[in-house]
Amino acid sequence: MNEYSVKTMEPIPSTGNLTNLVSDRARFEPTRVMLSRPLGEGWQKVTATEFDEEVRTTAKGLVASGIQIGDRVAIMARTRYEWTILDFAIWYAGAVVVPVYETSSAEQIDWILTDSEAVAIIVETPTHKESVDSVRKPILKNLWTMTDNVLSQLAILGENVSDAEIDARKNSLKPETLATLIYTSGTTGKPKGVQLTHGNFLSECGNVVAGASDLFLKPGGSTLLFLPVAHVFGRMVEIGAIRAGLHLAHCSDPVGKLIPDLTSFKPTFVLAVPRIFEKVYNGAEAKAEAGGKGDIFRKAAAVAIAFSEGLDTGKISIALRIKHALFDKLVYSKIRSTLGGRVEAAISGGAPLGARLGHFYRGAGIRVLEGYGLTETTAGATLNLTSAHRVGSVGRPVPGTTIKIDDDGEVLIKGSIVMKGYWQNDAANKESFTEDGFYRSGDLGKLDNDGFLSIVGRKKELIVTSGGKNVAPAVLEDRLR
Repeated sequence: MNEYSVKTMEPIPSTGNLTNLVSDRARFEPTRVMLSRPLGEGWQKVTATEFDEEVRTTAKGLVASGIQIGDRVAIMARTRYEWTILDFAIWYAGAVVVPVYETSSAEQIDWILTDSEAVAIIVETPTHKESVDSVRKPILKNLWTMTDNVLSQLAILGENVSDAEIDARKNSLKPETLATLIYTSGTTGKPKGVQLTHGNFLSECGNVVAGASDLFLKPGGSTLLFLPVAHVFGRMVEIGAIRAGLHLAHCSDPVGKLIPDLTSFKPTFVLAVPRIFEKVYNGAEAKAEAGGKGDIFRKAAAVAIAFSEGLDTGKISIALRIKHALFDKLVYSKIRSTLGGRVEAAISGGAPLGARLGHFYRGAGIRVLEGYGLTETTAGATLNLTSAHRVGSVGRPVPGTTIKIDDDGEVLIKGSIVMKGYWQNDAANKESFTEDGFYRSGDLGKLDNDGFLSIVGRKKELIVTSGGKNVAPAVLEDRLR
């Protein structure tokens, strides 16, 4: 098979935009808990009304500072509660969000701010502020720092801006309006600005939520966001959770606080890059080894993998079932507790997971549903579902999407999730699309007879880290010289 399509479950509306996800929820379910923000060692719940009000007052401050409809406003920070507020506040003000990784060099910051023509930036720390100041151009009118209590600053600044002004701005946005510019590495090492519209995100998140409704729409469902929101996958998690009414919390320190935050927040499912699943596995193995139980862990892992493979073939012996039940008490239950104790499924994307790890987690009672996508496809273009899951594959197309395998094996993608194009880069746009409108992914893949895609290689000369970030070899080679 060389082409497979899945019918859309949620078409892009002819009107509306991402701000409606917040304001409509506040209107129809004002007391629904939408987020939790860190408070000491615990969490403070934020209702739909409180969320809408904080976004609105923040947007007023942006308007008072001179932000105009269509202006580009950058955010440079780790994943945190303030990012989500600012993301939607920038849209409420009618502007465009430009994410910047908090690890970006001054050279990278300079390119992104210059190419996007950003007029303002919110950074997380004084160190980030110093980096921006070192390359600051006259066009950058405003520079705020989150650690200076930026949300309160903007709320005070915007006290004289009317609700009518905010409503007029947010209602001026259409599905085809640019929502964000995300800079992603190319083979030349020069980051390109990927233009994603409000309609791209409405389609992606609406169809992912509808397709995986058992996860996103589960009563009492929640998720902990610890992916970088500067990455399109993290952004999809943020917007998808709000679209679904899923209780969302943020972990700003995945290295030091991920396990404690998972334990205290207890999400029902998580979305992560393979590195996280590798970290949990390796941590459990190391702990078992230190306690003199390394052999038990390795046997348990082998049983989990065999049990999962048996689910696919329909052949699970009585002996295997007995071993599996024993190791569930000794090992697998502890793995599940590490993720908070309530996680039954997880979505993995951004880099290859590997069949072995996928089988291990399913055998341990956590189904990891692997997906595939790019910044240019608003994150997921394919996704395994609990109702249609093939370990080792990256799933079928997201509803509303067509996947085609070109004659040379390249994965081609078409649908409402595909970007508007690269920012101010006609040459790249011409190279990236076929004559019949398919986006050239640069990846090599195969479709099986049931429409499941497997990625088998890359055409692009890019290194993809286990965190899902693209690194251009040309940049590394230049630095080494």
